[in-house]
Amino acid sequence: MYDPDNVYTYLIDRVGETHLRQRLTIQVDHAGELLGRGRTLMHIENAEWLMIFIYYSLKLTRLFNYGRRNMLDIQRVENEVMIPGLPRAFDGFTLLHLSDLHLDIDPELTGVLVDRLRGVPYDLCVVTGDFRASSSGAYNLALDYAATLVKHLKPPVYAILGNHDFIEFVPPLEEAGYTFLLNETVAIERNGAKLYLSGVDDPHFYETDNLHRTRDAIPAGASSILLAHSPEIYRHAAAAGYDLMLSGHTHAGQFCLPGRIALQTNIKAPRRMAYGAWRYNAMQGYTSAGTGSCGVPARFFCPPEFTLHRLRSA
Repeated sequence: MYDPDNVYTYLIDRVGETHLRQRLTIQVDHAGELLGRGRTLMHIENAEWLMIFIYYSLKLTRLFNYGRRNMLDIQRVENEVMIPGLPRAFDGFTLLHLSDLHLDIDPELTGVLVDRLRGVPYDLCVVTGDFRASSSGAYNLALDYAATLVKHLKPPVYAILGNHDFIEFVPPLEEAGYTFLLNETVAIERNGAKLYLSGVDDPHFYETDNLHRTRDAIPAGASSILLAHSPEIYRHAAAAGYDLMLSGHTHAGQFCLPGRIALQTNIKAPRRMAYGAWRYNAMQGYTSAGTGSCGVPARFFCPPEFTLHRLRSA
């Protein structure tokens, strides 16, 4: 159990002084920055004036309630992944993938998600970042909602940090029941076989991901899965030898044209990697449309989702 009065001592022991300094410096100086840092030129989620404009525009055009209903209509999506060399013990192993929860954007969201997940069968849950709606400011409400959610999830629940998350989230959320992977790797065991699960810190805005550290913990030839908040590190992840990368961040556009045509993706990566299943060289990937919504509690032609990834031995 961590001591709230010594949270930074705990985090130094966990991630090291250099990582912690980088995270905290950017959190203090640049968390709400619109232009400059990160892999993309503009961080549209930090444009508070734009979110306010969109919100009142939807209100004036009477589209807000429709968009909000869409946001709360969380879809079940299934994705089958064939992995060469996957141990037979893991054939059929199912991961529940939640991403971009932004739980404090709407008071009904957590309860709706809990109801949608009731009775859904899976073996392991992973959360690929962004627990809160804003990228700066108060966050206690988001942590409270996250603590409520994890009580209804099958343990263990592995999570990583997104660009909306502060590193101070880790101790209280781990106490609530999450297990964070901060450039760390764990071995999942089943009937004597092992599958390796890695998670990196946010590669989009904070750029604190460290694939050297995660990959060093994986034996040569072992099956491996990487959790990364954004798919933008796909080249490095594939070169490192991961079989599957699970990401989010894009919301698949959130506000789309009919046919799920995204107006913007907010990533420095091929557009095909902004949503759904994709492949780069030998590595497969999946980018979630997100379980919550960012900036404005509304979605158009782009439903939120929870994803069930079913692993198969090729």
